[in-house]
Amino acid sequence: MKETVMVVEDVAEVRHFVSHILDSEGYYPLVAADAAELKQALTGPQPDIVLLDLGLPDGDGLDLLPLIKKQWPTTQVIVLTGNATFDAAIEATKRGAYHFQTKPFDTKNLLISIERAAEYKRLTEETGALRKALSTMSGDDSPVFQSAAMKAVVRTVERVASSNVPVLITGESGTGKEVIADLIHALSSCSKGPLVKINCAALPRDLIESELFGSIEGVSPGSKEHREGLFRRCEGGSLLLDEICEMPVDTQSKLLRVIQEKEVHPIGGRTSYKTDCRIIALTNRKPEEAIKEGKLREDLFYRISTVTLHLPPLRERREDILPLAATFLRRYAAQEGRTIEGFSPAAKEKLRLYDWPGNVRQLQNEVQRTVLISENQLIGEFDLSFSVGANSESDVEELTLLEAIERNTIARVLKETGGNKVETAKRLGIGRQTLYNKIKIYNIEAS
Repeated sequence: MKETVMVVEDVAEVRHFVSHILDSEGYYPLVAADAAELKQALTGPQPDIVLLDLGLPDGDGLDLLPLIKKQWPTTQVIVLTGNATFDAAIEATKRGAYHFQTKPFDTKNLLISIERAAEYKRLTEETGALRKALSTMSGDDSPVFQSAAMKAVVRTVERVASSNVPVLITGESGTGKEVIADLIHALSSCSKGPLVKINCAALPRDLIESELFGSIEGVSPGSKEHREGLFRRCEGGSLLLDEICEMPVDTQSKLLRVIQEKEVHPIGGRTSYKTDCRIIALTNRKPEEAIKEGKLREDLFYRISTVTLHLPPLRERREDILPLAATFLRRYAAQEGRTIEGFSPAAKEKLRLYDWPGNVRQLQNEVQRTVLISENQLIGEFDLSFSVGANSESDVEELTLLEAIERNTIARVLKETGGNKVETAKRLGIGRQTLYNKIKIYNIEAS
């Protein structure tokens, strides 16, 4: 869908000519003959771009610029004038103009300026939406992250995302490293390019180099095709290297050279090519320990850790558990068409006290499962498939959906019978010994 472009021009011939060109190029043109018509239009729908003549008979275009930007903040203004001066161009830019073009103008150049302004507007709006999403993660209005540690992470992301420096994200499995990596790419100058991801632990040792750097057909036994390589695919974008410490050390050496020289040499190739992409590396290991164990080259670490972000485990930031759980509950309840009001006080306390060895990923899965099996509008403590004890990390294995349903049913009937095991077994249609075994297996508080 093409953008709406308003032409503010007092010369009728020019106004009609530009409108015709815009229409033929697929844009939707609007017109205003003078300052009065423009001011009237400011109360209506917002155009994407305004072509503004500075020399209007009833007003100075420079004075109109702030009015346009105040009423239509994301509209990009291209100034047109027949009396171009350097000072006028500077002043127009200060007052919010995207571009300054002299008359008579070349049609091709004008269309290029319009297309660039439209692209800039789209990028600005996307970035604004992402920044709003980031602010809801750590802001004051029902934030997703309430812990000081995660608020600090979000602030760092906001500061460094727009650059193209390498970023290393550390943290246990399931803490949300890839989510933060996605945000960094989306807010960066590389966002118009692709985000290419590779799990360094998932590829066989003999394939990872050709996958990263590319290879020439027939260079190795069984190699029957040319591999482009991920550096080629992510040109102008970002390359996410998950589990960087699992990459073979000799491959790390070659990666270091690529990062330093910004040049890739395909396996078996005779020539190299320049590369320009941002490196985002993830690891669930502590880098200093990985270096001592020989899993991570120290020189590569210093190259990829210009900015290092550490995501603490969920058990170390319990303030985030309930806001995250509420967010997941809204999402999955909407997906399933369920009306669920929230968690009971006992369920909230149970969520908060559990250690969450699988971190945010485990919490997300638990809430999704609870939405599927719960029959009530308020999630209760017995709807949750884990128990909280002295060593909650090892108390309960991950339950299947059927196991979770069985456990919750037993816990509910026990509660209804006041802990009477004979009556509970009778209602469930099972033997008492079977009930005792289930209570032990699922670690249910029978009282």
